Amino acid sequence: MKKISTQPISRRQFVRGIALTSISATVASYLPSSFAAQQMGELLENSNPDVPILQGKQFEIIISEEMVNITGTPTKATLFNKSIAGPTLVWQEGDTVTIKVTNKLSVSSSLHWHGIILPFTMDGVPGFSYEGIAPGETFTYQFKVQQHGTYWYHSHSAYQEQTGLYGAIVILPKEKEALEYDKDFVVQLSDWSDTDPNTIYSNLKKSPDYYNYVQRTVGDFSEEVNEKGLVKAWDGRKMWNKMRMSSRDLSDVSGATYTFLMNGLSPNAHWRALVNKGEKVRLRFINSSAMTFFDIRIPGLKMKIVAADGNLVQPISIDEFRIGVAETYDVIIEADTDKQPYAIFAQAIDRSGFALGSLTSNASILASAPAMDAVPNLTMVDMGMKMDMKGMDMKGMDMKGMNMESMESMEMGGQDDFAPIDFNPKLPQIEVPRKRGYQTTMRATDPQYRLSDPGAGLRNNGRKVLTYADLKNIYSTKSLPKPQRELVLHLTGNMERYMWSIDGIPFDEAPPLRFVYGERIRITFINDTMMNHPMHLHGLWSELETGDENHIPKKHTIIVQPGSKISFRVTMDAMGDWPFHCHMLYHMMGMFRRVQVREA
Repeated sequence: MKKISTQPISRRQFVRGIALTSISATVASYLPSSFAAQQMGELLENSNPDVPILQGKQFEIIISEEMVNITGTPTKATLFNKSIAGPTLVWQEGDTVTIKVTNKLSVSSSLHWHGIILPFTMDGVPGFSYEGIAPGETFTYQFKVQQHGTYWYHSHSAYQEQTGLYGAIVILPKEKEALEYDKDFVVQLSDWSDTDPNTIYSNLKKSPDYYNYVQRTVGDFSEEVNEKGLVKAWDGRKMWNKMRMSSRDLSDVSGATYTFLMNGLSPNAHWRALVNKGEKVRLRFINSSAMTFFDIRIPGLKMKIVAADGNLVQPISIDEFRIGVAETYDVIIEADTDKQPYAIFAQAIDRSGFALGSLTSNASILASAPAMDAVPNLTMVDMGMKMDMKGMDMKGMDMKGMNMESMESMEMGGQDDFAPIDFNPKLPQIEVPRKRGYQTTMRATDPQYRLSDPGAGLRNNGRKVLTYADLKNIYSTKSLPKPQRELVLHLTGNMERYMWSIDGIPFDEAPPLRFVYGERIRITFINDTMMNHPMHLHGLWSELETGDENHIPKKHTIIVQPGSKISFRVTMDAMGDWPFHCHMLYHMMGMFRRVQVREA
């Protein structure tokens, strides 16, 4: 544990400079203990003026450009109501909410309600539901709230989400949930850079590994030689070099430019939640980052996962979970903070940095960050390769698109940890155009369902890590209708040119995906790339097929692991045009489709 430092802080210590005039400025506000409908009138304590809590039926949000100081250098940001993160909006299920959004920027802007079920005209995506909010104009959103849980909102214009336009939504249920807890906090994660997002994208186009500072070194090679012997270590390196790929290609943008924030605060500013001994606490984790997956744990404490993407799941006790971009998870913990503070530790998937907070009974006593885990290496599992390579002559093989850790790791044929899951007999296929070419330089030759795989960096780490296979709907799904048709989509890319697409076709060249109102569809993603892709379908629930027909969980964002496939069901029960895209900000412009739902 540590006391708050009173020493001067250097620029490289990533201190947030706005509104940190006292300890209380960083202490978290918390929400009512049970969120029952009758508590809506209660006054919410708010000791963190940077992230206000707004509740009710009428809201006003102003989008403006402001100066912030997160790293020691004053930088322009785009903010909702002058706060980073934006204000937490508290709604009541069943209410009709009205939100007036005024754009004071010099460019067009927008506000999208992520995961919220509403008419497509209120979805807030330029080119779909409207043309955006012009400079100086006000757009009024109005819709009935049809759900409850943890959600978020963000701009869907240019790179404004990266520069600060995001905030949390908490929707109170009509009926009391079967959850017991005393305090309730939002924990919103994000990634911040002082570098203009256009420059970040330009750098990636020039060199996709521009921000990759965790490439293997000569020192790493020496360790591999000691572990495997010279021949095996050399063959492994040679294989990756032939493919012109890196087993450390974990994040496109890293801590080389990013500072990782928790509720708008850098690790040194250190967000904190005041918790007393014996209190049960609900933490609502939201990954509002532009490009970063986080691995979250609270050293010394078990976390009980109770909700995923706003929907209740059967509670499961874990030590750690990975949260993809745009996902949300609710956990309940109980900590003896009289004895010690506890770190809320969210390390980036590439281990290039972390976001940090504390559960503490004393705002001046904080937990120290644990050591970050070792940088993971991608393996055959992550590349969608499943074959026994022993005795094969590699000289004549076409290595394009093949990724492997080293020769001795390639005997995958007998592995049953990630065995494919046969959900249903084959369905009629929906035909879509596909292209091979410069847009598609990678291909998973044998992608597998890996629902029980926590992912690179979390396998066999000695901790209980959440996987998608663990998620079970709290309600029975046995009576849900079966899918009528299947749509298979390949997630494709060209890392050398930093191009992203679906089925080898970028968004601006792709026809819409057309569906009939009311029909039931299975969508299967095959990830032909070596990156994780969080796929988000607006306006419609995605029901993740985990092999348990009786408890299919609902999600709004589905993580497709490298070299894997995954399936989910969708009922086309919302008319209109809906975006369907990867939520990685710099993948989105290519890995995007328009979904059209029409009457037959």
